[in-house]
Amino acid sequence: MNDMGQVNEKKKVGLVGAGRMGMSMIGHLCRKGFEVFVCELDPSKHERILEFGANLVSLSEMARHVEFVLICVGFDHQVRELVHPQGLLLGALQEDAIVAVLSTVHPSSMVQMFDDCKGLGVHIVDATVCRGGRAADKGELLSFIGAESSIFERLEPVVRAYSSDVVHSGGVGTAQAAKAANNLIMWACLVANHEGLALAKRYGVDVEQLRHALLGSTASNAPLLNWGDQSMAWADDDMEIVAAMAKDVNIALPQSGLIRELCRTLKPKRYDLDKYGV
Repeated sequence: MNDMGQVNEKKKVGLVGAGRMGMSMIGHLCRKGFEVFVCELDPSKHERILEFGANLVSLSEMARHVEFVLICVGFDHQVRELVHPQGLLLGALQEDAIVAVLSTVHPSSMVQMFDDCKGLGVHIVDATVCRGGRAADKGELLSFIGAESSIFERLEPVVRAYSSDVVHSGGVGTAQAAKAANNLIMWACLVANHEGLALAKRYGVDVEQLRHALLGSTASNAPLLNWGDQSMAWADDDMEIVAAMAKDVNIALPQSGLIRELCRTLKPKRYDLDKYGV
Protein backbone atom coordinates (compact mmCIF):
# COMPACT_ATOMS: atom_id res chain seq x y z
CA MET A 1 0.00 0.00 0.00
CA ASN A 2 1.47 3.37 -1.06
CA ASP A 3 -0.73 5.55 1.14
CA MET A 4 -4.10 5.62 2.84
CA GLY A 5 -5.89 6.65 -0.35
CA GLN A 6 -4.58 4.16 -2.90
CA VAL A 7 -4.37 0.36 -2.81
CA ASN A 8 -2.05 -1.88 -4.84
CA GLU A 9 -3.81 -5.19 -4.28
CA LYS A 10 -7.54 -4.76 -4.90
CA LYS A 11 -9.53 -5.13 -1.73
CA LYS A 12 -13.17 -6.12 -2.14
CA VAL A 13 -15.70 -3.75 -0.59
CA GLY A 14 -19.46 -4.15 -0.53
CA LEU A 15 -21.92 -1.26 -0.19
CA VAL A 16 -25.63 -1.58 0.60
CA GLY A 17 -27.72 1.46 -0.35
CA ALA A 18 -26.65 3.80 -3.14
CA GLY A 19 -28.44 6.91 -1.89
CA ARG A 20 -27.20 10.50 -1.85
CA MET A 21 -24.10 9.64 0.17
CA GLY A 22 -23.62 6.04 -0.90
CA MET A 23 -23.50 6.83 -4.61
CA SER A 24 -20.63 9.26 -4.14
CA MET A 25 -18.79 6.74 -1.99
CA ILE A 26 -19.06 4.13 -4.74
CA GLY A 27 -17.35 6.49 -7.17
CA HIS A 28 -14.52 7.29 -4.77
CA LEU A 29 -13.95 3.64 -3.84
CA CYS A 30 -13.77 2.61 -7.50
CA ARG A 31 -11.39 5.45 -8.37
CA LYS A 32 -9.12 4.53 -5.44
CA GLY A 33 -8.69 1.01 -6.76
CA PHE A 34 -11.10 -1.02 -4.65
CA GLU A 35 -13.23 -3.72 -6.25
CA VAL A 36 -16.73 -2.62 -5.31
CA PHE A 37 -19.88 -4.74 -5.04
CA VAL A 38 -23.16 -2.86 -4.67
CA CYS A 39 -26.59 -4.05 -3.55
CA GLU A 40 -29.20 -1.46 -4.60
CA LEU A 41 -32.88 -2.29 -5.21
CA ASP A 42 -33.74 0.89 -7.14
CA PRO A 43 -33.20 0.10 -10.85
CA SER A 44 -33.00 3.81 -11.74
CA LYS A 45 -29.59 3.91 -10.02
CA HIS A 46 -28.09 0.84 -11.66
CA GLU A 47 -26.72 2.53 -14.77
CA ARG A 48 -24.71 5.06 -12.80
CA ILE A 49 -23.35 2.37 -10.47
CA LEU A 50 -22.12 0.36 -13.45
CA GLU A 51 -20.60 3.47 -15.04
CA PHE A 52 -18.38 3.83 -11.96
CA GLY A 53 -17.10 0.32 -12.60
CA ALA A 54 -18.80 -1.31 -9.61
CA ASN A 55 -20.53 -4.71 -9.66
CA LEU A 56 -24.30 -4.93 -9.10
CA VAL A 57 -25.05 -7.98 -6.97
CA SER A 58 -27.56 -9.48 -4.57
CA LEU A 59 -26.95 -9.28 -0.85
CA SER A 60 -25.96 -12.94 -0.54
CA GLU A 61 -23.65 -12.71 -3.57
CA MET A 62 -21.98 -9.63 -2.12
CA ALA A 63 -21.33 -11.46 1.12
CA ARG A 64 -19.47 -14.23 -0.65
CA HIS A 65 -17.03 -11.82 -2.30
CA VAL A 66 -16.12 -9.03 0.11
CA GLU A 67 -13.92 -8.38 3.14
CA PHE A 68 -15.69 -5.13 4.05
CA VAL A 69 -19.38 -4.14 3.94
CA LEU A 70 -20.56 -0.52 4.23
CA ILE A 71 -24.23 -0.15 5.16
CA CYS A 72 -25.75 3.12 3.96
CA VAL A 73 -29.52 2.59 4.30
CA GLY A 74 -31.87 5.19 5.74
CA PHE A 75 -33.45 3.84 8.90
CA ASP A 76 -32.71 1.94 12.10
CA HIS A 77 -35.06 -0.95 11.27
CA GLN A 78 -33.41 -1.41 7.86
CA VAL A 79 -29.99 -1.63 9.50
CA ARG A 80 -31.29 -4.20 11.98
CA GLU A 81 -32.73 -6.33 9.17
CA LEU A 82 -29.34 -6.36 7.46
CA VAL A 83 -27.18 -6.84 10.56
CA HIS A 84 -29.01 -9.89 11.84
CA PRO A 85 -27.42 -13.17 12.90
CA GLN A 86 -29.77 -15.18 10.66
CA GLY A 87 -29.81 -12.69 7.78
CA LEU A 88 -28.65 -13.18 4.20
CA LEU A 89 -25.63 -10.93 4.72
CA LEU A 90 -23.98 -12.15 7.90
CA GLY A 91 -24.68 -15.80 7.25
CA ALA A 92 -22.67 -15.76 4.02
CA LEU A 93 -19.77 -13.46 4.95
CA GLN A 94 -16.24 -14.77 5.12
CA GLU A 95 -14.69 -15.09 8.55
CA ASP A 96 -13.08 -11.91 9.92
CA ALA A 97 -15.08 -9.65 7.56
CA ILE A 98 -15.94 -6.14 8.79
CA VAL A 99 -19.50 -4.78 8.61
CA ALA A 100 -19.53 -0.99 9.06
CA VAL A 101 -22.81 0.83 9.73
CA LEU A 102 -22.68 4.32 8.19
CA SER A 103 -26.41 4.90 8.75
CA THR A 104 -27.43 7.11 11.67
CA VAL A 105 -28.91 4.94 14.44
CA HIS A 106 -29.09 4.96 18.24
CA PRO A 107 -25.77 3.95 19.84
CA SER A 108 -27.58 1.26 21.84
CA SER A 109 -28.75 -0.27 18.55
CA MET A 110 -25.11 -0.64 17.53
CA VAL A 111 -24.17 -2.25 20.83
CA GLN A 112 -27.14 -4.62 20.61
CA MET A 113 -26.25 -5.69 17.06
CA PHE A 114 -22.62 -6.14 18.13
CA ASP A 115 -23.69 -8.36 21.04
CA ASP A 116 -26.18 -10.34 18.94
CA CYS A 117 -23.51 -11.16 16.37
CA LYS A 118 -20.78 -12.30 18.73
CA GLY A 119 -19.54 -15.74 17.80
CA LEU A 120 -20.26 -15.35 14.08
CA GLY A 121 -16.63 -14.58 13.23
CA VAL A 122 -17.42 -11.12 11.78
CA HIS A 123 -16.83 -7.63 13.19
CA ILE A 124 -19.74 -5.17 13.57
CA VAL A 125 -18.68 -1.52 13.84
CA ASP A 126 -20.15 1.94 13.31
CA ALA A 127 -18.53 4.35 10.85
CA THR A 128 -20.70 7.47 10.70
CA VAL A 129 -20.09 10.39 8.34
CA CYS A 130 -20.48 14.16 8.70
CA ARG A 131 -20.31 17.25 6.43
CA GLY A 132 -23.08 16.36 3.97
CA GLY A 133 -23.56 15.72 0.28
CA ARG A 134 -21.12 18.25 -1.14
CA ALA A 135 -18.31 16.85 1.01
CA ALA A 136 -19.29 13.35 -0.09
CA ASP A 137 -18.99 14.41 -3.74
CA LYS A 138 -15.50 15.80 -3.09
CA GLY A 139 -14.35 12.88 -0.95
CA GLU A 140 -13.98 15.23 2.02
CA LEU A 141 -16.26 13.66 4.60
CA LEU A 142 -15.45 13.49 8.29
CA SER A 143 -15.79 9.86 9.41
CA PHE A 144 -16.00 8.53 12.96
CA ILE A 145 -15.24 4.86 13.54
CA GLY A 146 -16.36 3.01 16.66
CA ALA A 147 -14.33 -0.19 16.89
CA GLU A 148 -11.43 -1.78 18.68
CA SER A 149 -8.04 -0.48 17.52
CA SER A 150 -7.07 -3.44 15.32
CA ILE A 151 -10.38 -3.27 13.43
CA PHE A 152 -10.09 0.49 13.06
CA GLU A 153 -6.67 0.06 11.45
CA ARG A 154 -8.05 -2.42 8.91
CA LEU A 155 -11.09 -0.30 8.06
CA GLU A 156 -9.39 3.10 7.93
CA PRO A 157 -7.94 2.78 4.38
CA VAL A 158 -11.42 1.96 3.05
CA VAL A 159 -13.02 4.92 4.82
CA ARG A 160 -10.25 7.27 3.65
CA ALA A 161 -11.31 6.61 0.06
CA TYR A 162 -14.20 9.05 0.63
CA SER A 163 -13.07 10.93 3.77
CA SER A 164 -10.47 13.62 4.30
CA ASP A 165 -10.64 13.15 8.08
CA VAL A 166 -11.06 9.88 9.99
CA VAL A 167 -11.40 9.77 13.78
CA HIS A 168 -11.27 6.71 16.03
CA SER A 169 -14.05 7.66 18.44
CA GLY A 170 -13.69 4.63 20.73
CA GLY A 171 -15.62 1.37 20.99
CA VAL A 172 -18.74 0.24 19.13
CA GLY A 173 -21.53 2.84 19.42
CA THR A 174 -19.26 5.83 19.97
CA ALA A 175 -19.30 6.84 16.29
CA GLN A 176 -23.08 7.13 16.54
CA ALA A 177 -22.75 9.25 19.68
CA ALA A 178 -20.20 11.49 17.94
CA LYS A 179 -22.52 11.89 14.93
CA ALA A 180 -25.45 12.70 17.24
CA ALA A 181 -23.41 15.49 18.86
CA ASN A 182 -22.56 16.83 15.39
CA ASN A 183 -26.22 16.78 14.34
CA LEU A 184 -27.47 18.44 17.51
CA ILE A 185 -25.03 21.33 17.10
CA MET A 186 -25.61 21.59 13.34
CA TRP A 187 -29.39 21.99 13.63
CA ALA A 188 -29.00 24.49 16.47
CA CYS A 189 -26.70 26.56 14.26
CA LEU A 190 -29.13 26.42 11.34
CA VAL A 191 -31.97 27.74 13.50
CA ALA A 192 -29.74 30.46 14.98
CA ASN A 193 -28.61 31.51 11.49
CA HIS A 194 -32.23 31.99 10.40
CA GLU A 195 -33.07 34.02 13.47
CA GLY A 196 -30.01 36.26 13.23
CA LEU A 197 -30.28 36.89 9.50
CA ALA A 198 -34.07 37.37 9.60
CA LEU A 199 -33.70 39.98 12.35
CA ALA A 200 -30.94 41.80 10.48
CA LYS A 201 -32.97 41.81 7.27
CA ARG A 202 -35.90 43.49 9.03
CA TYR A 203 -33.52 46.34 9.86
CA GLY A 204 -32.40 46.78 6.26
CA VAL A 205 -29.08 44.90 6.41
CA ASP A 206 -27.77 43.31 3.19
CA VAL A 207 -28.08 39.69 4.33
CA GLU A 208 -25.60 38.17 1.89
CA GLN A 209 -22.97 40.76 2.74
CA LEU A 210 -23.63 40.13 6.44
CA ARG A 211 -23.38 36.37 6.00
CA HIS A 212 -19.95 36.64 4.40
CA ALA A 213 -18.80 38.99 7.15
CA LEU A 214 -20.03 36.62 9.86
CA LEU A 215 -18.02 33.77 8.36
CA GLY A 216 -14.94 35.66 9.53
CA SER A 217 -16.33 36.35 12.99
CA THR A 218 -17.06 34.41 16.17
CA ALA A 219 -20.48 33.56 14.71
CA SER A 220 -19.02 31.44 11.90
CA ASN A 221 -20.46 27.93 11.46
CA ALA A 222 -20.74 25.33 8.70
CA PRO A 223 -24.51 25.78 8.04
CA LEU A 224 -23.84 29.50 7.56
CA LEU A 225 -21.04 28.72 5.09
CA ASN A 226 -23.32 26.38 3.14
CA TRP A 227 -26.36 28.62 3.42
CA GLY A 228 -29.19 27.54 1.11
CA ASP A 229 -28.00 23.96 0.64
CA GLN A 230 -29.61 22.17 3.61
CA SER A 231 -32.73 20.18 2.70
CA MET A 232 -33.35 19.31 6.37
CA ALA A 233 -34.40 15.86 5.18
CA TRP A 234 -33.23 14.13 8.36
CA ALA A 235 -33.64 16.89 10.94
CA ASP A 236 -36.53 15.32 12.84
CA ASP A 237 -34.98 11.83 12.73
CA ASP A 238 -31.64 13.15 13.98
CA MET A 239 -33.19 15.04 16.87
CA GLU A 240 -35.43 12.10 17.78
CA ILE A 241 -32.29 9.99 18.25
CA VAL A 242 -30.71 12.76 20.36
CA ALA A 243 -33.82 12.90 22.57
CA ALA A 244 -33.83 9.12 23.05
CA MET A 245 -30.11 9.10 23.86
CA ALA A 246 -30.54 11.83 26.47
CA LYS A 247 -33.44 10.00 28.08
CA ASP A 248 -31.48 6.74 28.24
CA VAL A 249 -28.62 8.32 30.21
CA ASN A 250 -30.86 10.63 32.27
CA ILE A 251 -29.36 13.89 31.03
CA ALA A 252 -31.40 17.05 30.48
CA LEU A 253 -30.82 18.75 27.11
CA PRO A 254 -33.46 21.51 27.15
CA GLN A 255 -32.12 23.32 24.09
CA SER A 256 -32.17 20.17 21.94
CA GLY A 257 -35.87 19.64 22.68
CA LEU A 258 -36.61 23.19 21.60
CA ILE A 259 -34.43 22.85 18.50
CA ARG A 260 -36.36 19.74 17.47
CA GLU A 261 -39.66 21.64 17.57
CA LEU A 262 -38.16 24.68 15.82
CA CYS A 263 -36.78 22.48 13.03
CA ARG A 264 -40.26 21.08 12.40
CA THR A 265 -41.68 24.56 11.83
CA LEU A 266 -38.60 25.78 9.95
CA LYS A 267 -38.37 23.00 7.38
CA PRO A 268 -41.22 24.10 5.03
CA LYS A 269 -39.99 27.72 4.90
CA ARG A 270 -36.25 27.32 5.31
CA TYR A 271 -34.10 30.10 3.81
CA ASP A 272 -37.15 32.30 3.19
CA LEU A 273 -36.20 35.03 5.65
CA ASP A 274 -39.25 37.14 4.80
CA LYS A 275 -41.46 34.40 6.24
CA TYR A 276 -39.28 33.50 9.21
CA GLY A 277 -40.83 34.50 12.52
CA VAL A 278 -44.16 35.48 10.97
